[in-house]
Amino acid sequence: MTSPSSVPRLVIAAPSSGSGKTTVATGLMAAFAARGLAVSPHKVGPDYIDPGYHSLAAGRVGRNLDAYLCGPELVAPLFLHGARGCDVAVVEGVMGMFDGAAGEGELASTAQVAKLLRAPVVLVVDASSQSRSVAALVHGFASWDPQVRIGGVILNKVASDRHEELLREALDAAGTPVLGVLRRAPQVDTPSRHLGLVPVAERRAEAVESVAAMAAQVARGCDLEALLALARGAGALSGAAWDPAEALSSRPAALPGPSAGDAAPGPRHRPVVALAGGPAFTFSYAEHAELLTAAGAEAVVFDPLRDGRLPDATAGLVIGGGFPEVYAAELSANEPLRKAVAALAESGAPVAAECAGLLYLCRELDGLPMCGVLDARARMSERLTLGYRDAVAVSDSVLAPAGTRMRGHEFHRTVVEPGAGTVPAWGVRGPGRRVEGFVQQGVHASYLHTHWAAEPGVARRFVERCRTS
Repeated sequence: MTSPSSVPRLVIAAPSSGSGKTTVATGLMAAFAARGLAVSPHKVGPDYIDPGYHSLAAGRVGRNLDAYLCGPELVAPLFLHGARGCDVAVVEGVMGMFDGAAGEGELASTAQVAKLLRAPVVLVVDASSQSRSVAALVHGFASWDPQVRIGGVILNKVASDRHEELLREALDAAGTPVLGVLRRAPQVDTPSRHLGLVPVAERRAEAVESVAAMAAQVARGCDLEALLALARGAGALSGAAWDPAEALSSRPAALPGPSAGDAAPGPRHRPVVALAGGPAFTFSYAEHAELLTAAGAEAVVFDPLRDGRLPDATAGLVIGGGFPEVYAAELSANEPLRKAVAALAESGAPVAAECAGLLYLCRELDGLPMCGVLDARARMSERLTLGYRDAVAVSDSVLAPAGTRMRGHEFHRTVVEPGAGTVPAWGVRGPGRRVEGFVQQGVHASYLHTHWAAEPGVARRFVERCRTS
C-alpha cells in the first residue's frame, strides 16, 4: 500500500451525461478489487446514489468530492482521507467534464477536481452514433484546458468489430490512446427514476449482479494494466489528509462550542446520536458520522422502515435524504417510531433533518400521516428542484447561530406547505432569494443538503446540545 499523497489515481470523465461514466468507473473499481487491490472510490459532486454502487464495487465506503459544497481547498484533503491505506483510487466525474456549478466557471466540475488532484483523466465516449468524428470530439476535450491531462479514451456502446476498427483508426491518427472498448451490453444497465439511479439499498441483490456485470465487461474490454500504469503517473499531492478531530479543533470562531478537551470522546458523557438509514434514507456523507464521533457522540444507525423505536438512550437524531415518497406507506405504518420521533422532538432534543428527513417530520406526505413534528404538509410535484444554493442561517438553531453561511444542494420533486407562524432555517440565494426550512425548539429541518466538512463546528454544536438538552 502507498501513502495517500502518492496513491495512483484516475478520474473517469465524459463529454456529457449518459456516456457511461458510472458503468466504467464502477466496473473499474470492481475489476481492480478483484485483482486484490485496495480501491478508494470517489464521486465528483453532490450525488449520493453512485457512491452506493462504488461501495459495492470496492468494498469500501464511497466518498464525494464537491468543490462547491466544501470549497476547492478541501478536495485534496478529503481525497487523501478516503484514500488512506489504498493501492489505487478511481474518481467518477459528474455531467460533462467541464460542466460545474451554473454561472461559476469551472467550479465543481470534473476538470477542476482532476486538476486539484493532479490526476490523469480517462474520457468515456459514447461512440454509438459516430466513427471518424470521435477524433475531433476527443481533440476538442483534450485541448480545451491544457492543465487537464487526458491520458486515454474508453469507447462505449461500440456496435461491431468494423465500428471499433474505424474508431481506432481515427484516434490513432489523433494520437490518443484507446484504453478500452465496450460493446452495447444491456445487462449492465441499472434502473433509474426521476432523480437518477435507484439506490443500492432498494435493490441490493440486483445491484450486486449489476456491479459484477460491470466488472466483467470492463475487465474484458479494457486494458487494466495500461490503466494502472496511467494511474501511477498521477502527481504527488502536498498537504495533509483531512481528519475529523483536527477539523473540529480548528473550527471557525463563528461556531462557538466547548473547549477541545471538553468535547473529546471520553467517560464524561458520550451521547447517542441516532442516524436514520435503510432504504428510505440513503443520502448521507460518511464524514458526517465521522465528525459526530470525533465530537464525542456515539453514532448509531437505525432503519425507520423496520425499527419500532429509536436506539437506546437516543439524545439526538439526524435524518438525511432519500426517497421517503417511495416508502411513504411503510413509514406511515410504523406508528410506534413516528410517535417516538415526535416525543424526542417535543422534549427539545436536537433533531437535524435534510430533504427526505424534512418530509418525514411533516404532518403528512401525500395524505399519509408522518411524524407530525412540523406544522406542514408535503406532497409530490411534477417540478424538479435541482441545483447548488448559497445559504445563510436566519435563525439560531442546534446546527449554527444566525448569520452562519453555508453552501447546499437541492434535489427533489416535492413541495412542503408550512402552517402559519413557522420560523425559517435559511435565507437562500440561487435562483432568486427566499427563506426556506424550519427551526423549532431543537429541530432544524430543511431541503438543503449540506456537507459538514465545510463547517465542522456544526457537528460540535449539535453534539454539545445533545449533552445539555
